[in-house]
Amino acid sequence: MTQKTILRKTVSVVAACALMFGSTVQTVQACTGIRLVAADGTVVHARTLEFGLDLKSEILMVPRGYARTGTTPDGKEGLKWTSKYASVGMNGAGLPVLFDGMNEKGLAAGTFYFPTSAGYMPYTAADSGKTIAQWEVGSYILENFANVDEVKANIGNIVVPSVMFSQWGFAPEAHYIVHDASGKSIVIEYIDGKLNVRDNPLGVITNSPSFDWHMTNLRNYVNLSVNSKPPVQLGAVKLVPTGQGTGMLGLPGDFTPPSRFVRAVAFAQSVSQPKTGQNAVLESFHILNQFDIPKGSARDGEKDANGNIQADYTLWTSASDLKAKRYYFRTYDNSQIRSVDLMNMSVDGKDIVKISTNGDEAIKDITPKK
Repeated sequence: MTQKTILRKTVSVVAACALMFGSTVQTVQACTGIRLVAADGTVVHARTLEFGLDLKSEILMVPRGYARTGTTPDGKEGLKWTSKYASVGMNGAGLPVLFDGMNEKGLAAGTFYFPTSAGYMPYTAADSGKTIAQWEVGSYILENFANVDEVKANIGNIVVPSVMFSQWGFAPEAHYIVHDASGKSIVIEYIDGKLNVRDNPLGVITNSPSFDWHMTNLRNYVNLSVNSKPPVQLGAVKLVPTGQGTGMLGLPGDFTPPSRFVRAVAFAQSVSQPKTGQNAVLESFHILNQFDIPKGSARDGEKDANGNIQADYTLWTSASDLKAKRYYFRTYDNSQIRSVDLMNMSVDGKDIVKISTNGDEAIKDITPKK
């Protein structure tokens, strides 16, 4: 199946979502990403994806040698490339690109919503041959580069303008995180028409404002500590803490991007170092439990034109083991962790491989028999 055939099918899927949910598709606000490094050197990239409707995400494996053509604002053919490396991860809305994933070299990339902050590059027809849409950046990176240094050296060679996603009626706004198997991490943002690539020593990302703002904001939380506070003597009165956790008193717990960024740094940096990659994967899911949004807990105040309540919720959570090249995930409807092994798939095949993520929660009854 060619990229054009997949895109034609995508139009019907996305158009149906747009008709059904109206403006709800614009409510996504709350993705959170972290990085853990195990004692054995394994790097794990993990994240949540929140949206105001079910994106019908699937696991995609893009093989080596897969031909791509970028999308441009004026409909001209964009940048053409052929995937150098196989990759696997999650898509959304039937698109033939990855919103999150990793490649066979242990490079991971994730797309995160960046509302009111993204300002993409200017575009002219003369740029079409080096242009891709903002939703194609993650797949472009995974299919062409082996590590963060290669991304930094080459990402400036492409043009990423604001491309209207006509089926939704708006141009998605995004920024991107990239990790490699050595532990290096960067954030890529387009702001005021310019490319910004920033080192990400803590490996965390959320949404708006810009990454440098979030890093500066951490200075407001230098009081946080994994160690509980000792009793305080006030004259004749001794104030004893009510329990464990006083070192984290003041840690923000809401769903806003600044609060989630602080909370993600606090947990990712304070967790006991996992021994192995699999331990790190499981630990990352435990951490991201803190960012799980139930349906209805983060909503707009009014219903849309179709009578729908606009509310983000956590569609799925994923973790990429960059050493084992194994992609783990769970969904809102099924908290069982499932996985796919990239290097045991048809990485030299001709077509994209799709794997359904559907499945209801299985509850096991362990009541002893009489």
